[in-house]
Amino acid sequence: MYRIWFAAETMVFIWFLIFLFFNPINARQYYDPSDCSENTSYPGSRYTCNHSYQHPCQTFLVYRASHYFKTISDVSQLFQLDPAELLHLNNLKSQLKVLEPGREVLVPIKCSCLGQFFQATFNYTVPENSTVDLSDIACRIFEGLAKPGTLVEENTSEGNNVEVGTKLHVPLKCACPDNSSNSSGVKYLVTYPLVKGDEPSILSEKFSISPVDLWVANNFQPWQTIYPNTTVLIPLKTDPVINFSIPRSPPPSPGFLPTILVQKTTNTKLRNLYIAGSVVGFILLLAALIVCGLHVKALRKFKVVKLQSFNTRSSQLSCPTPSSPRSGQLTGRSSATSCLSPDLLAGIKYSLRNYSIEDLKRATDDFSEERKIGDQAYKGLNMDNAEMMIKLMRFEQTRQVIDIHSKINHINILNLLGVCYGENDYSWSYLVFELPSNGCLRDLLSNSSNPLRWDKRTQIAFDIATALHYLHYCIFPTYAHLSVNSRNIFVTTDWRAKLTNIRTNPAVGSYRGNENIESVKGCVAPEYVINGSVSEKVDIFAFGVVLLELISGKDDVDGKSFKECIAFLGGKTTEGGCFDGLRSFMDPCLKEDYPLAEALCLNVLAKACVEEDPLHRPSMDDILKVLVRMVR
Repeated sequence: MYRIWFAAETMVFIWFLIFLFFNPINARQYYDPSDCSENTSYPGSRYTCNHSYQHPCQTFLVYRASHYFKTISDVSQLFQLDPAELLHLNNLKSQLKVLEPGREVLVPIKCSCLGQFFQATFNYTVPENSTVDLSDIACRIFEGLAKPGTLVEENTSEGNNVEVGTKLHVPLKCACPDNSSNSSGVKYLVTYPLVKGDEPSILSEKFSISPVDLWVANNFQPWQTIYPNTTVLIPLKTDPVINFSIPRSPPPSPGFLPTILVQKTTNTKLRNLYIAGSVVGFILLLAALIVCGLHVKALRKFKVVKLQSFNTRSSQLSCPTPSSPRSGQLTGRSSATSCLSPDLLAGIKYSLRNYSIEDLKRATDDFSEERKIGDQAYKGLNMDNAEMMIKLMRFEQTRQVIDIHSKINHINILNLLGVCYGENDYSWSYLVFELPSNGCLRDLLSNSSNPLRWDKRTQIAFDIATALHYLHYCIFPTYAHLSVNSRNIFVTTDWRAKLTNIRTNPAVGSYRGNENIESVKGCVAPEYVINGSVSEKVDIFAFGVVLLELISGKDDVDGKSFKECIAFLGGKTTEGGCFDGLRSFMDPCLKEDYPLAEALCLNVLAKACVEEDPLHRPSMDDILKVLVRMVR
C-alpha cells in the first residue's frame, strides 16, 4: 500500500489543496479501498451518477496484457472492439505482436448512467478450461475493473459459481465528468486499476496531469492510503496518452493474472527456530519486567524518604506577602513560617526558588508601569541580570499552575523558576517564569524595521506545534492550552519559540470561565466561544490564527479579517489567480524573500486549522508532518 503524501519537498503544498480548497471534478465519486475480491459494497465500489442530468460519454479504461490476453487481438476480443481502433489508440502496429506482461493498453468505452451508477456493459462468455468463479472473472480476467458483488447484482440467476458457456453481463467501472457544475475543463475520467508500484507521483507523470486533479477526482482525504487491486479515476483534459518513458510499475501481481496457484512448502527447521526464538524472547522479557518492578519499588521508597526530609527543611522557608491586586503597589515582609502545604510540595518534581516580595520589587523597580508587559505581568531582572517574567494570580490558580509545570519538561514551553506566597493574604500569589530576551512574537511581527526572516517564522511555527503536540499527546492527563496567541509566544536569542500561559484545563470537557472566553473571542474556536467546549481542536484553531499572523504580519483582532484575506484559497481569486492572492496576503516586510511553495502550503495549512467544523481541522500530529519539511 502507498501513502498519499509528499512527492517532493517543493510540492508539499499540493496535498492539502487536494480536498480542502478546490472545486471537485465530480463530488460524488469516492475511492473504494477494499480489495477487489471483497463482496461487500462500499462507496466507490461503483461510481454514482444522477440520471436526471447525466448523459452518456465516450471515455477510456486501462487494461494490462497478461499471458491469457497477450496481444491486441486478444484484448479486442475480450472487449468486443475493432483491433484497428486499439492499434491506433495505443500507437501499435501489429495486432498479433505479443505484448510484455503488464503492458498497459488504453481501451475506449461508452460510459452510461444506468439507475444510480455509471457503467460500461460488456458480455463475457465463460470459455472451456477456464475459471467459473465470479471473483476470478472480476479480479483476474477484468483486472478489478468490476467487483464480484457487482457481477452478482447483474447476474442474479447465476449465483457466485457459473458454468462453462454461461453468458454474463459485466458492468465495468467508469465515470463521466460533471462539467455542468464546474469549470475544471476535464474531458475524460479514465478508469485505472492499481497494481503494486503505482505511486501517485508516477501516475501524475504517466498521464501528464496535476496531482491535485488526481486527488480531487477520487475525493481523497488528506494522507489517505491507497492499495493495489483497487481502481482510481484519472482526470484528463485532452485525449489520453500514456507516457511509457516513466519508470514503469512492476508487472501485475498474480492476483491480477489468471495463473495456477502453487502450493507453498513449509520449512520445518525454520519453523522450529522461530518457535524457539519466541520462547527465549518471552523469558527474557519476563525477566526484564521483574527487574524493572524491583527497581521501581526501591525508587519509590527512596523518594518517600527524600520527600520527608525536604518537607522538614521547607518549613523554615520564608513566604512574603503581596498586597491586593487592586492597589497596584506591593508591600509585605518575610515570614519564618511556610505556606507550602505537603500535598503541593509532593507535586513539584523540581526545586522552585522561594522569592521574597523585596526580591520582586527590586527586580521590577517597585512594579513600575515601564516594567509591565501584560495583564498583571511584569518584566524583571534577577541578580544575574537575566530577564524573568513575574505574574500575579490567585492562590488556587497558582497551585494548579505549579501542578501542571511539575509534569512538564519541554524546551518549547516557558520554564517556571520560582514562587512568592503571601503570609496574611493567601488569595494572591506570584509566579516567576523565565523571559526570553527577544520578547513576544506579536511585538516581533509588528517591528517592520527589523522583520523576521521566513526561515525564522517557519522555525517558530514548528516550535509551537511541537509544544502543543507535547501537551496533547505526551503528558497525562493531556492538556489543552486554550490561550494560544502571538502574545503568549516568546522568542529566545537563537530564535526558538517558547509557549507560556498554559491554563489548567484538561484536553476534553467544558470550560466554565466564560468571562475569559469573551476576552479572547477574536482568536479562539467557535465551539469554545459558543458553549465552552474544550478539546485539542481549540488549540488547533488558535494555532491556525498564529500561522496567519506569521504569514501576513497582521494582527486579527476580531477574528474575521483573516478569513476574508485567504478567500483566494477557496477558489475566490482575483484576475491574477491564486498566486497573486497569496502574494498580496504575505507580509510586505518579507519582500518576496520566501519559497512560494512553502508559503502556499503554510496558508493552506492555516486555513485547514481555522475551519468552523472541528472535525475538519487536522491534528497536531498531522501539522508536524507538514512543518518538519520546512525547518532547515
